[in-house]
Amino acid sequence: MGHIRVTGLGKAYKQYPNRWSRLAEWLIPFSPIRHHPHWVLQDVAFEIAPGEAVGIVGVNGAGKSTLLKMITGTTQPTCGHVQLEGRVAALLELGMGFHADFTGRQNAIMAGQLLGMHVEEIEALMPEIERFAEIGDAIDHPVRTYSSGMQMRLAFSVATARRPDILIVDEALSVGDAYFQHKSFDRIRSFRKAGTTLLIVSHDRSAIQSICDSAILLEKGRMVMHGTPEAVMDYYNALLAEREGQTVRQEALSGGQVSTISGTGEAGILSVRLLDENDRPIDAAEVGQPVVLEVKVEVRQDIERLVLGFMIKDRLGQAMYGINTHRQDKALTDLQAGERVTYRFAFVMGLGKGNYSVALSLSRLDSHLDRNFEWRDYGLVFHVLNNRHEDFVGCSWLGAKTSITRANTSITSERTP
Repeated sequence: MGHIRVTGLGKAYKQYPNRWSRLAEWLIPFSPIRHHPHWVLQDVAFEIAPGEAVGIVGVNGAGKSTLLKMITGTTQPTCGHVQLEGRVAALLELGMGFHADFTGRQNAIMAGQLLGMHVEEIEALMPEIERFAEIGDAIDHPVRTYSSGMQMRLAFSVATARRPDILIVDEALSVGDAYFQHKSFDRIRSFRKAGTTLLIVSHDRSAIQSICDSAILLEKGRMVMHGTPEAVMDYYNALLAEREGQTVRQEALSGGQVSTISGTGEAGILSVRLLDENDRPIDAAEVGQPVVLEVKVEVRQDIERLVLGFMIKDRLGQAMYGINTHRQDKALTDLQAGERVTYRFAFVMGLGKGNYSVALSLSRLDSHLDRNFEWRDYGLVFHVLNNRHEDFVGCSWLGAKTSITRANTSITSERTP
């Protein structure tokens, strides 16, 4: 079984003021140190138990790829230790280790050997590698003729030709087409069920939240958060929208969830309620029941334009439905400090039974990344029950109307004497 333990990990590169300082430090005996260390990763420590899946998120330059390279051993740490138990397969930089002038088949054999497989084993697995990669006759063409998507298909197929104890995946999967991304994540999920330990870097929120048990947020080379995927992704998205004077905070809710609240505070959400058809507050709705989402907002400073949006998410944080007043052509303009606004969104509860939460956004335009007045996760938590309709499967109730037609036909065969 795969086990990963990272302790006090750090990576620094030497920076010299000029080329002569570098040369003098190399050549002059007992020369004073002429460089200063530039830390790209510091004080990173975590442990991943066998069979656990952990996602790593952060902006470009946060140190994600450097961390994976040190874990896989392609880059040596400046300080700290990495302990791995089990057979490791890694998909880091796209096509890393591929030779452009060799064919895909030849590169697959070499890549398999780097993963610790014998040539005979690779040749036995080659039909499966070809089948999964789906690049056809290109397998026998030079890799320099491949697109980035074809390289990724072949690299992933080789890395996952046999189930590893530890699978490490960088953002290489993001270059593939939608079909192969789905196919790849299905294979990753099947490995997870079989006990593979997974470490994955991705900007895809749904991938992190659907696959991973926990997530790690890196910022400026340091680990700033390690928690549930939804809490980490909420905090990460809030940091992406951060502007001068904006605050980001997290609150623990009574149900155990963590609510992330961020924004400049020029406008704020006062209350959120789910109402039934008689305007009574409810915390549970029936499938197909007419409901109203009521949001009360306070304007604290003069605002030229205000947009309210909401998103309903399931218990894993996957988006079920989202809309805002910008897309509905109902944005408000020229608001004055002290105003209070009540929004009412009426709809039929078309979700399947389960637990859901509502995230809310107050912004200037379509996205909270432009003038984020307030972003609030877990603004409301509610339940959906199904006591009125057929017992269906899935996250959406479509109310399918079924008609069936049966016809009897008699077949007469004639014999010719």
